Amino acid sequence: MANMIIPENYDSKYGIMDTEIAIKVTKDFFEKELANILNLTRISAPLFLKKATGLNDNLNGVERPVAFKMKEIPEETIEIVHSLAKWKRLALKRYGVPSGEGIYTDMNAIRRDEDLDNTHSIYVDQWDWEKVITEKERNFDYLKETVKKIYEVFKKTENMLSEKYSKLKKFLPEEVTFITSQELENMHPELTPEERENEFAKKNGAIFIMQIGKILESGKRHDGRAPDYDDWNLNGDLIMWNPVLDRALELSSMGIRVDRDSLDRQLKELGMEDRKVLEYHRLLLDGKLPLTIGGGIGQSRICMFLLQKAHIGEVQASIWSNDIISLCEKNGINLL
Repeated sequence: MANMIIPENYDSKYGIMDTEIAIKVTKDFFEKELANILNLTRISAPLFLKKATGLNDNLNGVERPVAFKMKEIPEETIEIVHSLAKWKRLALKRYGVPSGEGIYTDMNAIRRDEDLDNTHSIYVDQWDWEKVITEKERNFDYLKETVKKIYEVFKKTENMLSEKYSKLKKFLPEEVTFITSQELENMHPELTPEERENEFAKKNGAIFIMQIGKILESGKRHDGRAPDYDDWNLNGDLIMWNPVLDRALELSSMGIRVDRDSLDRQLKELGMEDRKVLEYHRLLLDGKLPLTIGGGIGQSRICMFLLQKAHIGEVQASIWSNDIISLCEKNGINLL
């Protein structure tokens, strides 16, 4: 609640039913374009996983998953997914997907420890995607090439919406700007990581901050990242300037995934080598999983951003505190 932003003279532009229609239009268009440009096939995805597999996403390493026991296998702890970062890689192996092709899912998750504000909800819906690559493609150039393709989908979706809905005006820059987390720290050592993101995104409109998770020269990390999916040297966050909230908004976290060496190094750095006994980690360390690139793209965040809404609750049905509900009602923010 403390971080809630109420834009001055906010206009939601379209009512609830028109917004619901626009959400469907936005998602259908973006999903189709994303699948085409990255050569992805949609597959079914789980809502929960067995804890013992180690397949659930640990996010920043501290968030607690929703967990329960089920009647038929009471000895197992079942977890609601945080994301499918690791599950997708195993799926690529199981389904025999060749290099140059990939998969995506409609991922739904519960993140119980989120701090609620304009852009954070305990309910997460995103396109989780993963693509098989070669050893030669594990580099910055391939990462940047993929980011540019995804940004092209954002531009196409914005163009489509501005033509269909007269109240929506285009604001995205022509290109996305790349920078490493270290370069950003060098540029603004006096600022916090979040403040750096805001400063750089406001100046450039659309940015991709690379190397999230690694320790910087200051001895700190730009942001936390679990050690067992992204290679911290080959990942990043796609962030855009949100003119409605007047601040930066992360729309996708993605990267080239860990190989055997980077997994071993990152587990050791965080003191999490005990994870090596888990199924997913054993397969990776034994070289039995394909090399991949992948990420998550927030569906509700994209709709909120491109439909120029002030609160994510205007484009998804979730649970909010009474204070947030009251504040939104007073300021013309229509929560679903």
